[in-house]
Amino acid sequence: MKTIIFFITVVLTALSAGIFFAWSVSVIPGTKKITDITYLETMQSINKEILNPVFFAVFFGSLVFLIINTITQFNHKPTFWLVLSAMLIYAVGTFGFTAFGNVPLNNELDALNLKELNLSELKSFRTYYERYWNGFHTIRTLAGLVSFLLLLISIFIKK
Repeated sequence: MKTIIFFITVVLTALSAGIFFAWSVSVIPGTKKITDITYLETMQSINKEILNPVFFAVFFGSLVFLIINTITQFNHKPTFWLVLSAMLIYAVGTFGFTAFGNVPLNNELDALNLKELNLSELKSFRTYYERYWNGFHTIRTLAGLVSFLLLLISIFIKK
C-alpha cells in the first residue's frame, strides 16, 4: 500500500508541477502579445474553466497524497525528510501561493465588469494583475518542481 501511495503522490505532484510549468512557457509568453482587454477577458475565462474536477483532483490530490505519504514514511529516514520537505514546499509554495495570491487576484478580476472600464483603467488593472499574478505563479511553479524533484530523489535513497 505504501508503494501505491508513493506512486500516486509522485504522479499527482508531477502533473501539478507540469500544469504550472506548461502555463509558464506557453500561456504567459502568449498573453504578453495581446491587448489589455483581450488579456483580461481571456484570464476571466480561463479562471472560470480551471475550476473543474480534473484540476481539483490534481491540485488538491497532490497535497492530500503528500501528507499521507509523509505520514507513511515516518519510520523511513532519510526518505521521510525528503518527502516531508516536498510536502511543506508544496503546501506553502504551490498551494499557499495559489490560495492566498493567485486566487484573490482572480476574484478581483472576476468582480470587474470590463466593458465599463476605459482604456487607462484596463491598462492599469492589467499591469497590477499581471505583475502580481505572474510573480505568485513563478513561486508556485518553482515550488511544485522542487517538490517533484525531492520525491524523485527520495525514490533512490536507501531505506
